[in-house]
Amino acid sequence: MTRYLITGGAGFIGSHLAEALVSRGDQVLVLDSLATGRLTNLGTLAGNPRLSFVQGSVLDELAVDQAVRSSDVVVHLAAAVGVKLIVEEPLYSLTTNIKGAITVLEAAHRYRRKVMVASSSEIYGKNSAVPLNEQSDRVLGSPAVARWAYSTSKAVDEILAYAYHRERDLPTIVVRLFNTVGPRQSPAYGMVIPRLVRQALAGEPLTVYGDGTQTRCFCHVLDVVQALVGLLDEPAAEGDVLNIGSSEEISIAELARVIIARTGSASDLVLVPYDEAYETGFEDMVRRVPDTGKIHALTGWEPVRSLVEILDDVAREVISEAGFLTTAPNK
Repeated sequence: MTRYLITGGAGFIGSHLAEALVSRGDQVLVLDSLATGRLTNLGTLAGNPRLSFVQGSVLDELAVDQAVRSSDVVVHLAAAVGVKLIVEEPLYSLTTNIKGAITVLEAAHRYRRKVMVASSSEIYGKNSAVPLNEQSDRVLGSPAVARWAYSTSKAVDEILAYAYHRERDLPTIVVRLFNTVGPRQSPAYGMVIPRLVRQALAGEPLTVYGDGTQTRCFCHVLDVVQALVGLLDEPAAEGDVLNIGSSEEISIAELARVIIARTGSASDLVLVPYDEAYETGFEDMVRRVPDTGKIHALTGWEPVRSLVEILDDVAREVISEAGFLTTAPNK
């Protein structure tokens, strides 16, 4: 039995990871400020003696120290997430991501704990030379654009993890997540699938930002969790960085049309200029497709759930929680 600390463990990905680790007999301590996470995300584990929860921030050095000291392995997921939050509160995003990573890594080094650091496909910036592998170049715009400031903050997190591994022999793993989606993901911070699904079920216009031709690859959170667990169990992953994501590519406009069809909605699709959706000068990338050959070679992992399964799972959750008077997802 291993004792895991998950920072941000009451969040979307963290809560699913907590479930997976507890279900196989491990102990999990969740440290979460509940700024974006929710205790209800851990509802399936309520009363389980293998789960402990501490409300606290990764910016709180004492709280982090105590949590790391009582754990064997650290999974650092706590971060500012979502394009909307990043654009509206860049200082909060930078502080949370960079100082939070420093605090966690210092504590992990102090107690010699293995640590997994969650990074993002935002690392690659505007590089559309897909598929993107772990050595692909970063192509960024001006530092004055908040989105690229976020990308830089995640790059700093990665650099810190590499430095602690190389210079201080700390066992670290960096994972770059590409558009993880599924149940429990909040639409509050610009997450596209939960937002569009809710609009479709409510009979509202589906708002697609930009011209809708930009493409993404969406990976089910349960597939992502399987990848994370596999890497945590694989000693050869230490000191490395690995992409995690799906290669099933779809444009955002087509995604909206699929959502309308799956939910049986009569909603229309409406294009919203980036300047209206976010801020003047907002920049987006045309394509973002991961090369996951490295993780497949190391652990055999590959995603097994389709985009349709993702959409149906999200729609069922929305219907259950909000009580929308609409038909269930089409079969």
